[in-house]
Amino acid sequence: MNTGREMQSVTLLKTLFLTLGKPSPEIIALDPYNQEYEGFDFRVLNVNYRSRLARKTPKKAGYFLAIWEKDAENKNISFSEITFPDFLMVNILDGERKGQFIFPKWVLKQQGILSSSTKPGKMAFRVYTPWDTDLNRSAAKTAKWQLPFFVELPVDNAEV
Repeated sequence: MNTGREMQSVTLLKTLFLTLGKPSPEIIALDPYNQEYEGFDFRVLNVNYRSRLARKTPKKAGYFLAIWEKDAENKNISFSEITFPDFLMVNILDGERKGQFIFPKWVLKQQGILSSSTKPGKMAFRVYTPWDTDLNRSAAKTAKWQLPFFVELPVDNAEV
């Protein structure tokens, strides 16, 4: 798929996979509703991913990302556990610091991010990297479950 001007997230992914000696990701679809967060779906070796670029916000620690879609009535809704891909990859590009959260679908379900028959899901959330410090109690609790899924990328391997 031709994405026009290549998004930073796509460049980061291709560089990462090339560095690891893995096949380049196949971009399946761009997300028309989350362009600000470079939303797209991709596949590598029959594993499906949804990708977002998280954005740093000036007044709160961490990085913010939107994860919603439209239903048949054109209403914003959270992603469903039934139709969501295998993983959510959240790209962090912050000056010289780069990294990725790679959340398995089961974790997103467990944390109430994906909608299910018992939970409404979330249309956005915040992620916290190891360099986010002085977090309030709620943010620290969130960071605790997120950090095992974070990979910090060396600057040399992630030039975008």
